[in-house]
Amino acid sequence: MALDTAAGAVTVTKVAGGLEQPWGVAPLPSGALLVTERDGRLVLVEDGRSARVVGTPRVSARGQGGLLDITLARNFATTRTLFLTYSKPQQGGSGTAMAAAELSADGRRLENLRDLFVSAPGGSGGRHYGSRVVEALDGTLYVTIGDRGDRPSAQDRALHNGSIVRVNRDGTVPADNPFVGQDGVLPEIWSYGHRNPQGAGLDADGTLWTAEHGARGGDEVNRIAKGANYGWPVISYGVHYSGARIGEGVAQDGMEQPAMYWDPSIAPSGLLVYQGDMFPEWRGDMFVGSLKFDYIARVEMSGDSAREVEQIQGAETGRVRDIVEDSGGSILFISVAEGAVYRITR
Repeated sequence: MALDTAAGAVTVTKVAGGLEQPWGVAPLPSGALLVTERDGRLVLVEDGRSARVVGTPRVSARGQGGLLDITLARNFATTRTLFLTYSKPQQGGSGTAMAAAELSADGRRLENLRDLFVSAPGGSGGRHYGSRVVEALDGTLYVTIGDRGDRPSAQDRALHNGSIVRVNRDGTVPADNPFVGQDGVLPEIWSYGHRNPQGAGLDADGTLWTAEHGARGGDEVNRIAKGANYGWPVISYGVHYSGARIGEGVAQDGMEQPAMYWDPSIAPSGLLVYQGDMFPEWRGDMFVGSLKFDYIARVEMSGDSAREVEQIQGAETGRVRDIVEDSGGSILFISVAEGAVYRITR
């Protein structure tokens, strides 16, 4: 299938189908793919065939929870290490967790599965897990966590809710995290005041960017800064689903402004800052999937600001959940509506 874009006609090819609620995709150096399915399955897609990978964690597949993101370690070629996020069953409900494991040589099983981070406390609601995992250039790991439907908790740094956390590859807390040693503040927290960040990725400089769900309006793209407060639920460019005002308006001292926001909401999920060679005219642009309006937003970035400049849309872009770049510079995306992974090439 061909789509017209600002970069000219591109080809969209299905590379995996028949998936049940796919959530995250990771391309392997061999050209195969690993795809998470929300009910707890991890699927290896190789040469057009799919096989289940055993050894995944037990998940709470309730509401928006389940087996969620997957990211390969930067040194995967030598260590076979990968990272998964999932909703972990806990007393009182479930919470966002991040685990590491090694993929066996044949790609059919996970070995040495261990949790590196588990959010506290567990929550009984089944929403707003956030749940992207990104390896920073220094090897530390960022994990995004939503407010779990408990809005005020996103401002409570004694909880992980509504925060982005940062841990080392062994799960310990980096000494330079912003709140280490502060009484009443969890040391893993890197930033807070987030509603539900379901997109996250690094730019060429290693800066973390997120795409976050608002309520009615107010979906945000944020440039993440160490120790910063992103305002939820005190400030927002949206309103509650009832139409009621959120918090205290759109700005307050000590709270960050988004690089951009959408109104109406697009329900963003998946974020890629493109750095490949296949589409040099897109290098440095951000791509964000829309679950609500079934398109991929191309966003131009300039310093701390951003703006949507193009909507890439076709029959394949139904409920776009994840977007990643492979080693050849093509773009992979998940369509939940189609139960498929597609590749965009020149």
